[in-house]
Amino acid sequence: MTRSSEPFDAVLLISFGGPEGLADIRPFLSNVLRGRKIPQARIDTVAKHYELFGGVSPLTAITRMQADGLASRLHKDGLDLPVFVGMRNWHPFIDDTLSKIAGAGFARILALILAPQHSYSSCGQYRQNVVDAREALVARCKVDVEVTYAGNWHTHPGFVAANAANITNALRLLPDSVRDDARIIYTAHSIPRAMAQRCRYEAELRESAEAVSAQLGTNNWSLAYQSRSGRPEDPWLGPDICDYLRVERPQGLQSAVIAPLGFVADHIEVLYDLGIEAAAVCQDLSLPMQRAAAVNDHPVFLDALTDVVRVAHSQAKRGRLLPIMSTEKNVRTEGPPLVR
Repeated sequence: MTRSSEPFDAVLLISFGGPEGLADIRPFLSNVLRGRKIPQARIDTVAKHYELFGGVSPLTAITRMQADGLASRLHKDGLDLPVFVGMRNWHPFIDDTLSKIAGAGFARILALILAPQHSYSSCGQYRQNVVDAREALVARCKVDVEVTYAGNWHTHPGFVAANAANITNALRLLPDSVRDDARIIYTAHSIPRAMAQRCRYEAELRESAEAVSAQLGTNNWSLAYQSRSGRPEDPWLGPDICDYLRVERPQGLQSAVIAPLGFVADHIEVLYDLGIEAAAVCQDLSLPMQRAAAVNDHPVFLDALTDVVRVAHSQAKRGRLLPIMSTEKNVRTEGPPLVR
């Protein structure tokens, strides 16, 4: 089935994964933690976040929609590449998906990790998971698949435009009296500062935010973080979104649109941390706020993913090396993302 004239014969979208029912929550969190020593109270708190949504994270369903939209667009472009989904922490697991890919006769995979900005936590550990899955596949089945990663897309015009469109929709929902003064507050998952020093995560977040803000024609924006986990004594990127709101409201913040720029799906982290926790803070502060949707399966975002695959395919076919996905060093740091 492998086509020797083509650089790739399938595409793999890689994401975090999420439970699909109440019974999945604890096993899922065990996979996320992978034996790390996290206080039981923290685990219980996170489990309750999932329970509020019936134990179902929309991440898997959204990722499948992204895969279907990408495959349809590639087919229309004449690139008949099947698109598979592999998850780090829940079904379909990366190793199971690679086994499925190999079993179907595909051998050269173009992979896209569905994280716009790069750190070990958001991308590097996923690449290590792929290495581990390939080694297991060779040991189990005596076959391997070649995996190449697509280039950066955190400032791709389609990713930028989809975020700008969702922010514009959120702005329309604010009262007329405060809409013009609304500040765009971009959020992303916090990571330990020690990890941030070894990658371009902060820089890429600001590059994304600057590009979206330029398209919106505004200078009234800021960057905050959410979903901090790990030991309280360890420094992490800040400010936390809720702390930011509490500080800025007395200093003149009139209204806000919170935009989850560091995510591509409205999963539990977005729904709880922003839609419930940050929303409650805004209510306490009498601060008008709307949350912008993540890019999800926005048509322009799917067009962007299609373009990323098309460019990678063209470069590889001409024999050019693909750009390295990120510059972070493969340094394991305590305190990986816990909630998704």
